[in-house]
Amino acid sequence: MLLQDLTDYLNDLLQTGAIPDYPQALNGLQLENRSGEVTKIAAAVDAHLPVTLKAVERGCDLLLVHHGLFWSGAQPITGAAFTKHRTCLDNNLAVYSVHLPLDGHLEYGNSMQLGRSLELDAAWEPFFPYKGYPIGVRASVEVPRAELATRLDRSLGVKAHACLAGPETVRKIGIVTGGAGAEVAQAKAMGIDTFITGEGPHWSFTLAEELGINVFYGGHYATETFGVRALAAHLGEKWSLPWEFLDHPTGM
Repeated sequence: MLLQDLTDYLNDLLQTGAIPDYPQALNGLQLENRSGEVTKIAAAVDAHLPVTLKAVERGCDLLLVHHGLFWSGAQPITGAAFTKHRTCLDNNLAVYSVHLPLDGHLEYGNSMQLGRSLELDAAWEPFFPYKGYPIGVRASVEVPRAELATRLDRSLGVKAHACLAGPETVRKIGIVTGGAGAEVAQAKAMGIDTFITGEGPHWSFTLAEELGINVFYGGHYATETFGVRALAAHLGEKWSLPWEFLDHPTGM
């Protein structure tokens, strides 16, 4: 598979040129490889040195990530940053990163994939706009809060931290993966009684108590493994490319 063809397909599928994002996201192909070809894909949440080393060890020539090479902002390419880039360049490893366009994608996105994994028989719809573009999903359901917690923990593979200040029967659920915990008031204002996200500031818990809304903090990393896995699986099936998910949890 030609790297350029794969990149063009992803850019079109995910609308990377149209969807707003943070400056350091730099969605799309961040680093090309020497061969210009893709024979095996590694999917991961973060494009940092331990993951690039794992990708090389597995014989991959494309690393597909949610947080790319420049997620920490502009910095000199020295020390660990130099080693990371040199690892990619010396070993023919291209890097493609996609952040908010993947979060909100209604087929392969983090929020949609997490929602589907809960097996709630729900009609998920776009939710929570960022500069006009929805990055989450929501649905009307009727499920005991305790049952939802059990299903969420099973999907994430970790136990979510919970603020149980809302109703015991969940009827309006919203999901925004990653670091959206600070937006609990907006979620409440949009009619959500139970909000699933990755992480939030300390005060978001106390605010949720005051507002009377359930909030499940599933972990930034854990809630954002879904999109890259689904996207890599799609690419693998479409073009018969081998792929694997490189799990490197941060615990955050």
